[in-house]
Amino acid sequence: MRIEDFDFNLPEELIAQTPLKDRTSSRLMVLDKEKHTIRNHHFYEVIDFLNEGDCLVLNDTKVLPARLYGTKTDTGGKVEVLLLTQMENDDWEVLVKPAKRIKAGTEISFGDGKLTATCIDTKDHGGRILRFHYEGIFYEVLDELGEMPLPPYIKEQLNERDRYQTVYAKEEGSAAAPTAGLHFTEDLLEKIKQKGIEIAFITLHVGLGTFRPVSVEDVETHEMHAEFYQMTEETAAQLNAVKKRGGRIISVGTTSTRTLETIARDTGGTFAAKNGWTDIFIYPPYTFKAIDGLITNFHLPKSTLIMLVSALADRDFILEAYNKAVEEKYRFFSFGDAMLIL
Repeated sequence: MRIEDFDFNLPEELIAQTPLKDRTSSRLMVLDKEKHTIRNHHFYEVIDFLNEGDCLVLNDTKVLPARLYGTKTDTGGKVEVLLLTQMENDDWEVLVKPAKRIKAGTEISFGDGKLTATCIDTKDHGGRILRFHYEGIFYEVLDELGEMPLPPYIKEQLNERDRYQTVYAKEEGSAAAPTAGLHFTEDLLEKIKQKGIEIAFITLHVGLGTFRPVSVEDVETHEMHAEFYQMTEETAAQLNAVKKRGGRIISVGTTSTRTLETIARDTGGTFAAKNGWTDIFIYPPYTFKAIDGLITNFHLPKSTLIMLVSALADRDFILEAYNKAVEEKYRFFSFGDAMLIL
């Protein structure tokens, strides 16, 4: 398939710049992938489409304040660093701007020297490996000096850090939020559990693989960046039991989906306690082995995310829904509205 097959016209004013005051008041477009019907609701009504015995799978990754601003120690030139993945000890894979000025051996200082870094390797697409130096606990230093890594299409300042964090975030390590989960509140999750719907947690630390643009014309030649995931024995047993009794597994977000499909692919359609790195790339045609439904936000044109959604519900139907969302002025991307596909 060609990248143009996943394009649509998106007016810039529909890109949500700030989160809504009430997380659950976002709009919710409900798609029936078999009947090809489209209905408009609000997110707090999502519970009406979930049945007793279903299971929602949430990604409990926690976003780091992963954007740092520093200076080159030799020239004083300004440098922006986005932490992506911790490699070993204090070595991190990062994105840097301007990348061409950061070479192996370059020294960078942050916060008047409270944190420093040495570039020890270079990667493609502006990627670098930095070795950090500091006193104390790294995450405490990062919490003091770093900013939440909002996507570049969000121009507004975020006044409350926790609005770019799910209410169930636990495992530190993400460079971006699993944004489908931003619509849930603790109160809504409690109501969902009271209805007899199970909640399961997996972890995928969101990195470059999720938001790196597709730069090739032929979709099949795009290579995903690997991201770390893990599933516990408890979650594996829970999901296998749901499948066995005929309950639906509904993934919250594309990151949860990629984790579940990676494990189901590697274990023959069941679930097992597992951790590792996944570079799974889901695009049409694809047979889903793990999930029965998906809650997701509205994504960028030509992105790997809209390709994944198009694999679940038929590309033409998804594009029809996206065009309808544009017509009805749904809010797009990280702080935008949601879609439920069943």
